[in-house]
Amino acid sequence: LEMTATRQGVLLGLGVAVAAYLLSFFHRVAPAAISGDLQAAFAIGGAQLGTLAATYFYVYTLMQIPTGVLADTLGPRRILWWGGLIAGGGAILFGLAPSFELAFLGRTLVGLGVSVTFIAMLKLLAIGFEERRFATLTGLCMLIGNLGSILAGAPLAWATQAAGWRQVFVVVGVLSFALAFASRAWVIETPAGKVDRTAWLSGLASVLKNRATWPGFFANAGLSGAFFTFAGLWAVPYLTQMHAMSRATASNHVSIYFLGFAVGSALWGRVSDSVGRRKSVALAVSGVHVLGWCAWLWVTWRAGGALPPAATYALCVLMGLATAGFTLSWASAKEVNPPQLSGMATSVVNVGIFLGPAILQPAVGWLMERTWAGTMDAGVRIYSAGDWRNGMLLLTAAAVGGWIATLFVRETGCRNIHHEIEK
Repeated sequence: LEMTATRQGVLLGLGVAVAAYLLSFFHRVAPAAISGDLQAAFAIGGAQLGTLAATYFYVYTLMQIPTGVLADTLGPRRILWWGGLIAGGGAILFGLAPSFELAFLGRTLVGLGVSVTFIAMLKLLAIGFEERRFATLTGLCMLIGNLGSILAGAPLAWATQAAGWRQVFVVVGVLSFALAFASRAWVIETPAGKVDRTAWLSGLASVLKNRATWPGFFANAGLSGAFFTFAGLWAVPYLTQMHAMSRATASNHVSIYFLGFAVGSALWGRVSDSVGRRKSVALAVSGVHVLGWCAWLWVTWRAGGALPPAATYALCVLMGLATAGFTLSWASAKEVNPPQLSGMATSVVNVGIFLGPAILQPAVGWLMERTWAGTMDAGVRIYSAGDWRNGMLLLTAAAVGGWIATLFVRETGCRNIHHEIEK
C-alpha cells in the first residue's frame, strides 16, 4: 500500500491493537507480582493459585481458533471492540471480587476479552504490509506490547503497595473500555473478499489438515508454556524463597526477564527476515532457552543455595532474549498456508502458546503441594528446595519438548510456500 489514507488508517488501527495487546500482556503475567496478595486475600494454596492464574490461559486457548476465523471474516475492528468491553468488565470484577469464585469469573472474562488482541494485530499486519517485513513488524509490535509485562513486574508491585492490587485492576478495566471505543473509531474494516464467510469452515479444515502447521503448535506449547508458567506466576515466589530476595527485587527480575523477551521479539524477527531463515534461527535461540532452564533447576540441587544477584539478573536477561525464539512460529505458520487464511493459520499455532501455561501453571502448584510440609508465613505457603525441584523439573521438561518440536518446523525461506507443500 502507498502512504495514503488507507495506510494511515492501518497504522492508527494498529496502534490501538498494540495498546490492547499491551494490556493483555499485563493481565497475562500480573499474578506473579501479586501471588502472595491473592493467596492471602482468598485463603488459597498453590494449586488454587495456579488455577486462578491459568483460567486466563484456558479461555485464551479455547478462543484462538475462533478468533482466527473471526479475524478473517468479521475483521479486527469488531473483535477488538467486543473484546475490550468484555476484558474491561472482567478486570473490574476481578479487582472488586469478595470471593475466589468471583475473582475466577473476573479473570475468565479478562481472558475471553483479551484473547482477540494478538490475532487482530497480526491480521492488520498481514493486510497492510508486505510479506518480507512480517516477522520484523510482528517483533516490533511485540516489543511495544511487552511493556505490559514489564509493567506487571516491579511497577505493579510498587502500585500494589501504594494503592492496593484491587484498585490497580479497576483502573486497568477502565483503560480497556477506553481502548474498545478507540478501536470502534479508528480501526479500519478488513478489505472485502479475502475470505468467503460461508466457506470459513473449509479454510480452517485446510489449515488443520496441513501437517506443516503443527510443529509450531507443539514448539509453542513447550517453550511458551514453560516461560509464561514461570514468569507469569511462579517466578516471584521462587526467587523470594530460593534466592532470599525481597518481593520488590524479585519483581524487578520479572521485569528484566520480560524486557529481554521484548527485545528478543524484535531482534529475532529482524534477524530471521535478514538471513532469510525461520527454522534455523528458532532452533538455535530456543536451545539457549533450554540451557537457561537447566540453570534454574540446578539451583534446587545446589547445596550453597542462592545465586548471586549479578548471575540471576544476567540469567533473566539471557532467558528473556532466548525465549523470544518461539515468536517466529507465527511467520512460519503463515508461510505454509494460503495468505487469505493467515488469521486462522497464526491462531492455530497460537493455541499452543496458551495451552502450555493453562496446563503447567496449576500442574506446578499441584506437584509442589504434594511434598509441601505445611510451612506458612502471613498466609503465604513456603516451599522447600525439594518442592521447587519438582516444579522446575516439569518446566525444564516442557522446554526440552518444545525445542524438539522445533526440529520438525518447515523452513520457508521467509516466503509463502503453501503451493510447494500442496505438490
